[in-house]
Amino acid sequence: MTNKLSDKDKKDWQNFLNSTEKLQAKEEDKSNNQVISEKSIDLHGYTLQEANEEISKFIDNCFLNRVKKINIITGKGMRSKNLDDPYQSTDLSILKYSVPEYVKNNSELMKKIIKIDFESVNSPSKGNFDIFLKTIK
Repeated sequence: MTNKLSDKDKKDWQNFLNSTEKLQAKEEDKSNNQVISEKSIDLHGYTLQEANEEISKFIDNCFLNRVKKINIITGKGMRSKNLDDPYQSTDLSILKYSVPEYVKNNSELMKKIIKIDFESVNSPSKGNFDIFLKTIK
């Protein structure tokens, strides 16, 4: 393998560095400039309040960037210390259940959402769920 660059490669690289042209993001569809991507967020280790604040910002950002599908990783709640506390709800003290409920009950967020995948939320074998976003018109 050679470490030498050809004069043409050097010239092309210099032209690229001097160019003001922007590179198109991989996620963009060139035909109609619509983003067709998916993004994920992992909420492991967040408190309920932190997770709700983070998911609000994340959904807003994804909506503005025309992301169509968001995958939210919450974990299954199997190691949650809340399971040992008889004074806490096992459903709403675990992120798996509380985050989708928070989103569903937030009217501003729901204006941006087509669907929340509650089948995944209610599945004991899954620690994540999807949200499908509307597109900006």
